[in-house]
Amino acid sequence: MAVAARLICTRRRALLAFKAAIIALVVMILGACSKSPTPYTWNLPHNIPPPPVPADNPVTEESVILGEKLFFDKGLSANNTVSCSSCHEPEHAFSEPKTVSVGANGDALNRNALALVNVAYNASFTWAHNNLESIEKQLMIPLFNEHPVEMGVTGNEKRILKRFEGSEYRALFEAAYGDDTPNLNNIVKALASYVRSLVSFNSAFDNYAYAQDDDALTAQQLEGLNLFFSERTECFHCHGGLNFTQSSKHSFQPFAAQPFHNTGLYNEDGKGSYPESDMGLYSVTHNKQDMGKFRAPTLRNIALTAPYMHDGSIATLDEVIEFYARGGNLAESPNPYRSPFIKGFTISEDEKAALVAFLRSLTDEQFVKTHTTRKN
Repeated sequence: MAVAARLICTRRRALLAFKAAIIALVVMILGACSKSPTPYTWNLPHNIPPPPVPADNPVTEESVILGEKLFFDKGLSANNTVSCSSCHEPEHAFSEPKTVSVGANGDALNRNALALVNVAYNASFTWAHNNLESIEKQLMIPLFNEHPVEMGVTGNEKRILKRFEGSEYRALFEAAYGDDTPNLNNIVKALASYVRSLVSFNSAFDNYAYAQDDDALTAQQLEGLNLFFSERTECFHCHGGLNFTQSSKHSFQPFAAQPFHNTGLYNEDGKGSYPESDMGLYSVTHNKQDMGKFRAPTLRNIALTAPYMHDGSIATLDEVIEFYARGGNLAESPNPYRSPFIKGFTISEDEKAALVAFLRSLTDEQFVKTHTTRKN
C-alpha cells in the first residue's frame, strides 16, 4: 500500500510539473507574439541633450500616440466640455490667449495657462510649487483639483473611464502598456509622455546659435540679443540656459535649479503682500520670504503666448519690457521681497523694439505648424 501511495504521489507531482511547463511555454509564446512598445526617437539637434525621463514611465512611440489622442479628447473632463488642449492650444505654443483659464464648470482659475514647450526639461512645474518634480505629479492638479474644478475627474472616475472602452482606445492602451483596459494610472502616464514629446529647438535663434547660420538673425534681432544678455537689463539671469529659464534640468547641467522670483508685480499693503487669491510660492511654503515668488517660464515661443505673468495681467511684450524697465509696479515703493535682478533700467524706443524682435526670434514656427496641423 505504501509503495502504491508513493507511486500515485510521484505521478501527481509529474503531472503538476508537466502542466506548469505547458503554462510557462504558453506564456513564453504569447510574450513572443506581443509586440514590445517602441522606444521614442527624440527629434533634437545634435547638441541638445535629451530630457530626463522617469524609469517607471519610459517614453515610447505608442505612449505618445495614446497621450496625444487623450490630450485632445473632451471625454477626459467630467461633463465632456473641455480637454487638455482647451487651455493648451498648439497654435499658441500650447498656451491660450486668455488672462486666466476656465475649468469644465465655467469657473475662472487663478492663473494664466503656461505654455507646454520643453516642459520635459523643467525642474519644477506650475507657476509656484517647489515639490512637484515630475509631469506625472503635476497632471494630478488639472485632472483632480476641486477648488476650483478644472477637468473635474474627482468623483467621476468610473464614468470617465467608460468613455475609453471602445475598440480604438483599447488597442492604443494595449499597444502602449500591454493592457487594453483603460485606467487612470496609464492615462496619466500617456499624457505625461505626450507632453514630454513637445520639444522645440528650431527657432531662428537656434539656427544662429547652434547651427552656425550667421544670417538667421537680423541686425535688429542681434541688437536685442546683446541687450537681453547684458547686465543692464538682467534678462538672462532668470531666463538663461538652453530653455531660457533657470528652472531646468538635463544631462549637461550638474544640478536641478528651481528658482522662483518676486518681480514686484504687486505690493498690496506696502509691506510686500500679493493678492490673497494668489500669493505665489508663499501659498505652499508659508515662508514670508516666498511671498509673490513665481517660476520664470521659458521664453521659447514667447511671442505666441500672450498675455503674460502668472495672472495674465500684462498684455504685450512691449508692456513686459516697460514693466521691467520701471523696476516692477509701484517702483517708488518697491516690494521688499522683489528680486535683486528687478531694479529697473533705461531703454530707448529703438532698443525696446530690438529686444522684442529678439524675443520673436525664439518662435519655432515649424513646431507650431506641425502640432496645429495634427490637432486639426
